Amino acid sequence: MSLSWQTLLAVGLGGFLGAVARAYVVHMTNKHFPIDLPVGILLVNVVGSFIIGCLFAIIAHNMISDITKSFLITGFLGALTTYSTFAIESFFLLQSSFFLGITNMFLNLFGTILAAASGYKLLHFLIK
Repeated sequence: MSLSWQTLLAVGLGGFLGAVARAYVVHMTNKHFPIDLPVGILLVNVVGSFIIGCLFAIIAHNMISDITKSFLITGFLGALTTYSTFAIESFFLLQSSFFLGITNMFLNLFGTILAAASGYKLLHFLIK
């Protein structure tokens, strides 16, 4: 895949939409679930991981173009999922509550791996 202007545009547009989606989902989730654990960040990380698993199953069957892949994976999901935010929130949680910090790290790490694997396996099974 080359970095043509179409690819860069696809990444940029996907990134814009992913960042807006992240801001909205995190805001709405935290508004409706006002607890100390950053549930909004957990939600976007787990859902984003599930979606990337699904997309890689589709890619494995050559059903997606390079431009679409750049838009969805590098752009949209790159901006939607928030591991840098996860890192700093985990750091601050560890300072205030070791239990919440460890819980947040465990749920994000293993939740996203499980979600990515589930998305991949589900779509791989359905596409066959």
